[in-house]
Amino acid sequence: MKIVDLVCSEGRTGFYFDDQRAIVDGAGHDGFMYTGDTKTEGFTSIRLPGESISVMLILENGEIAYGDCAAVQYSGTGGRDPLFLAKDFIPIIEGKVKKHLVGRETDRFIELAEEMDNLLIDGKRLHTAIRYGITQALLDASAKSNRLTMAEIVKKEYETGVELKKIPIFAQSGDDRYNNADKMIIKKTDVMPHGLINNVKEKLGEHGEILKDYIAWLRDRVLKYRTEEDYSPVFHLDVYGTIGRIFNQDLSEMADYLKTLEETAKPFSLRIEGPMDVGDRTKQMEALRDLTKLLDEREIKVELVADEWCNTFDDVVYFSDNKAGHMIQVKTPDLGGINNSIKAILYCKEKGLGAYLGGTCNETNRSAEICANIAMACGAKQVLAKPGMGFDEGFMIVGNEMNRVMALVNRNKQ
Repeated sequence: MKIVDLVCSEGRTGFYFDDQRAIVDGAGHDGFMYTGDTKTEGFTSIRLPGESISVMLILENGEIAYGDCAAVQYSGTGGRDPLFLAKDFIPIIEGKVKKHLVGRETDRFIELAEEMDNLLIDGKRLHTAIRYGITQALLDASAKSNRLTMAEIVKKEYETGVELKKIPIFAQSGDDRYNNADKMIIKKTDVMPHGLINNVKEKLGEHGEILKDYIAWLRDRVLKYRTEEDYSPVFHLDVYGTIGRIFNQDLSEMADYLKTLEETAKPFSLRIEGPMDVGDRTKQMEALRDLTKLLDEREIKVELVADEWCNTFDDVVYFSDNKAGHMIQVKTPDLGGINNSIKAILYCKEKGLGAYLGGTCNETNRSAEICANIAMACGAKQVLAKPGMGFDEGFMIVGNEMNRVMALVNRNKQ
C-alpha cells in the first residue's frame, strides 16, 4: 500500500526536558521548578516543557499510520543529540523527508525503515527523534497494509522466533518515590520503582545512606502490603552515576556498598542502573565492565544496568560485547529508528545479557504503544512504563496495549 501524503502536528510529551548536568551539579528546587544556572547547550532554563511531533502517513486507501517523534528527558548530555524543539524540525519533515516517502510502498517495514534511518539531509543524518517517529509510522503503515498487529510484523520480518506474550513492566516513580511505590505495590508491578536518584545530597546521601534507607523502606512496604505471598517485584533503581561520585569511582568501594544494598533488599532482587558516569564512552564501558566482573567474582547478586553513554545501536553492541553490565537499557529515542531498537534487543539476547526496552518519561502515548509491540515481538526482559512520572498513566498505556495485542493475536490464530 502506497503513502500518498505526510502531515505533521506539534505536540507535548508526558514529561519535561531537564538539564541533567545542572541537576547533578546541585541545582536547587522551588516547588516543581529547578533553580540555578543551566549547564547544557540549548536550555534556557533547567526544566523545559517536553515537545513532540506526530508524523502521520496518509495511505492510498485513506487509512492513517502515525508515530511520534520524541527525545529523552536529559537531551544534549551523555553523547546524545541536542534539544528537540518541534518548530525547528517540522519544516524538515514536511519538506525533504516527505519527498522521500510519498509514493513508497509500505508492505514491508525493514527496508524502508533502514533507508529512512540512514537518510542524509545536507550531508547529515536526521535528529534521532525524527528517525524515531518516522519509523514508528512506517511500522504502523506496514501493520495496516498487512492487516496484522505491529508485534506480528516485527516477529515475522525479523524472524525473532518468540512466543508473543506480555512482558514484565518496569515502572518509574519520579520524585514522588514513596506514594508512587505504594501505587506500584497495589497494582503488583513487576519491576519498580526507578526512584530518580539523581542528586547526592537529597537522594543518595554522601555515604549512600539515603538510598539504603529507601531500599529498606521498599522492602518493608512490599512485605507489609502485598496481597499475595508470591508477589516478588524486582527493585530497579536508577542512580545517574551518583554512586561513582561519592566513592570517587573506586570500584572496590562501590562493590562494597552494592553488597550492603543487596543485603538490605533481601528477599527481593536488586538492579542498579547507571552506577557511575565517567564522562566518556570508552571509559564508561571499561568502568562498568570492570565493576560487573568484580560483582560476579565476589558473588554480589546485584544486576548492573548500562544506560549513560550507551545510546546508539553501535554503543549497545560495544557494551554487550564487553559484558559492561548484566542488562542493557535500549533507550529507544536515542537509537533513532525503531529498527535499531529491535536489532539491539535481539543482539543483547544473543550475547546473554538482559534486554531492557526502555526509553524516557519524556515520550508520548503513541511511542509507548509501539514500543510495547516491539518488546513483545523481540522477547525483551522488561519494558518501561511510559510516558510520564506519575506511574499510573504509563503503566496503563503499556499494559493495555500488550493486552490488546494478545487479544488480536489470539483472534488471528482462531
